[in-house]
Amino acid sequence: MRAVTWQGKRDVRVENVPDPRIQEPTDAVIRVTSSGLCGSDLHLYEVLTPFMTPGDILGHEPIGIVEEVGAAVPDLQVGDRVVVPFQIACGNCWMCLTGLPTQCETTQVSGEGMGAALFGYTRLYGSVPGAQAEYLRVPQAQFGPIKIPEGPPDDRFVYLSDVLPTAWQAVQYAEVPQGGSIAVLGLGPIGDMACRVAQVRGAGRVFGVDLVPERLRRARERGVETYDLRSFDDEKELVAAIRDQTDGRGPDAVIDAVGTEAHGSAVARLVQSTSALLPRKLSGPMAERFSVDRLAALYTAIDLVRRGGTLSLSGVYGGMADPLPLLTLFDKQIQIRMGQANVRRWSDDILPYLTDEDPLGVDDFATHRVPLSDAPHAYEMFQRKQEGAVKVLMKP
Repeated sequence: MRAVTWQGKRDVRVENVPDPRIQEPTDAVIRVTSSGLCGSDLHLYEVLTPFMTPGDILGHEPIGIVEEVGAAVPDLQVGDRVVVPFQIACGNCWMCLTGLPTQCETTQVSGEGMGAALFGYTRLYGSVPGAQAEYLRVPQAQFGPIKIPEGPPDDRFVYLSDVLPTAWQAVQYAEVPQGGSIAVLGLGPIGDMACRVAQVRGAGRVFGVDLVPERLRRARERGVETYDLRSFDDEKELVAAIRDQTDGRGPDAVIDAVGTEAHGSAVARLVQSTSALLPRKLSGPMAERFSVDRLAALYTAIDLVRRGGTLSLSGVYGGMADPLPLLTLFDKQIQIRMGQANVRRWSDDILPYLTDEDPLGVDDFATHRVPLSDAPHAYEMFQRKQEGAVKVLMKP
């Protein structure tokens, strides 16, 4: 089959690789009909290269048709149309039953000290072949795949794999009171969708911050009060401008949908870049023990949120040596929630919104739909924020 493979920093290629097959009774194999390109994939493209191996198959946002089913998968049949969550979880362990499939005790990558295995996401999460491919082996298929109806296009449901539950959880964790206010830092796919989820779930005012004109325009057209970071001399001016709209207090909650890709510390960027250039035996341990993140977005979120408010972090951070303003966090009595989205915890809550009325705007959420063969250009375009790219779907 054809698949998108990682070959090095900023180097992805479409190659012929062996077809996946059933390896365990709890496996299924699906024929992928659409697969998303996620902001998290860009971390593999550049920042997390010490944890990658040439030939790794990328991607974790698939929708497709079941081709084969293992003997211990009673609820799937060949021909079923399914969305596959980005994490791999059993559904039966204590963590899964508690609503935390991202911490699944069956698939935890304990050797790396990490949570549940993920599709296409480094050795830290199990080195599981990903979904930017023609076919995908799905472990733990007795729990993971979400069956969806025939008829609507893939765009209606594909975001159940990651974008929708990640945005939904970000808003859930933000605990915005009905009619309250929320600011979303970063209007890429997750931030954009988080604004939409906050609106349909009763937020009174939604502020969105970015510096890419296309992203700001998309959010503004859906009623988000947008702020262009380029219009301010520094983050302090941005914070003051939003506080002026919230009686001087700041919003009730702030979602950081940017993570370590924030424009910020040149020193942190240097450390990230340097570790990626070291020999593999050195770069992995260095990145794990001494890596730092570019924390501009997080610092802004801490400054912006009102006293007693909530920070919800959906942007990915990977550093182990980051200085945090604990005095400010303590003094402002800020609550912080974060983590990978627990997809199956939220999928049943989200499905009623995926109707012909399309309140979340999923049908036209993608800005680009490309064949799998165009993956190298798609990665470069998305990483450089060119051609108005906000969300890219690949068609095998």
